[in-house]
Amino acid sequence: MRRPWQEPSLEKAPGFEEFVRARSPRMLSVARGLTRSNADAEDLVQDVLAKVLLKWDLVSRADDPAAYVNRMLVNAATSFWRRGFQRESPTDSAVLGDRPVDDTSGALAERDALLQALATLRPKHRAVLVLRYYEGLNDHEIAETLGMAHATVRSNAARGLAALRKAGLLGAHV
Repeated sequence: MRRPWQEPSLEKAPGFEEFVRARSPRMLSVARGLTRSNADAEDLVQDVLAKVLLKWDLVSRADDPAAYVNRMLVNAATSFWRRGFQRESPTDSAVLGDRPVDDTSGALAERDALLQALATLRPKHRAVLVLRYYEGLNDHEIAETLGMAHATVRSNAARGLAALRKAGLLGAHV
């Protein structure tokens, strides 16, 4: 049991570093879908990993530590937007000056457009779509992660996709 005055240490969290190496790219991908900017996604993952380290004994004993941490990500993202205080924002590119961009940025532009589209959705719709399409979870796993009924997952996914289609952010075939 960790006492409040004890500092967390990696020596007392066996397997944590391996977990971070294996899961952090997926966590960052999920966080990008849950937040509205790359900087916010990186902050979110960092905050959640700090909490995971503090609770590593509990997280590592979970039936599915990755699902446990996904739930922490969703909860942290929801809390992040509920706080409502002013956050740091990136400096305007006009202040920094022009930077050369590679011609191979089409994939990044497409991903960014998708992330911007996801940012327009309600948090529950966004969470369901990110867990389904970024994380590849099925409806049952999403329901378990988000603590909602299986039918609620399907309706949130349908409403989220419908909102994206209505806004012209998603093709009619998806």
